[in-house]
Amino acid sequence: MNLLSDAWYKNARWVQYLRPLSAVFGLVSNIRRNYYQNSDKAYTSKHPVIVVGNLTAGGTGKTPLVIYLAQQLRQRGFSPGIVSRGYGSKAPSYPFAVTPQTSFREAGEEPLMIARHTQCPVIIDPDRTSAVKMLESRYPCDIIISDDGMQHYKLNRTMEIAVIDGLRGFGNGMLLPAGPLREKPERLDQVDFIVCNGESRHSLPERTYVMTLDATHMVHLIDNKSLSVNDQNLKEIKSKKVHAVAGIGNPERFFNSLCTCGFDIITHIFRDHHFYSKQDISFADELDVVMTEKDATKCREIASHKHWFLKVAARLPDEFMDSVINKIAAP
Repeated sequence: MNLLSDAWYKNARWVQYLRPLSAVFGLVSNIRRNYYQNSDKAYTSKHPVIVVGNLTAGGTGKTPLVIYLAQQLRQRGFSPGIVSRGYGSKAPSYPFAVTPQTSFREAGEEPLMIARHTQCPVIIDPDRTSAVKMLESRYPCDIIISDDGMQHYKLNRTMEIAVIDGLRGFGNGMLLPAGPLREKPERLDQVDFIVCNGESRHSLPERTYVMTLDATHMVHLIDNKSLSVNDQNLKEIKSKKVHAVAGIGNPERFFNSLCTCGFDIITHIFRDHHFYSKQDISFADELDVVMTEKDATKCREIASHKHWFLKVAARLPDEFMDSVINKIAAP
């Protein structure tokens, strides 16, 4: 997948040979979308449904935004429930309820992170409709957030929020598999809100909100000790190089964050959702190892005293959440 992803964002010429497959992908996607939008087959929840999704394959920052939304909604008196596909999960059955104590093997990394950060009910199921029905029947929710699922037209939605990676944009602008796009950029005209993860290098609609992922703490994988990224106790670690491990959609963003915090890094890139072995995060020196929180959910059992993760928090303009609340309240 890294080879293909690199080709999408570096405009490799050979992906042009995949364009016939992209045409088929686009045709099938349009047929499926029209089927659900022009029939009564899509499920409508009794609660408002906010879909947080993207147009591209791979990570754009949806999970931090879902966490932010859930926390903000709880502060405003709502009781959110969250549904997710649960990519990489091996639950005993679906739909499956994820708690902060669930193993990453059953939950998948991102749903587990969401459950730990929000303390909201989190249900995973490739069929989001099935997950929503479990939330409705078992939990006192009054609003539902779907982590991903913008193209899951089997579930009707009250609101759509599209997340864009400000660094990578839409790559070569082609549909899968010749490019990273699940849908064409014109689809943004139909969503309610556009959130750009970081300042964009690309032209986006004026109504786009910029989301910043602020590095806040370094957390130790063994004893959960949490230090502010500016804590003087990290001075010794920053005085030496550190191994920076990332198995996420856009590792460069993580590496840039570490450098901004004052770390001198040796980078180690793995595929998104990589399943780590002890050898992957063990190096022949005494340098500390820093990884993303997503990666850390899979590495606690194999970590040593040298392993940390960088904790980040989403930050958006106040008017973004005000507009979301107004949209929810609209008749």
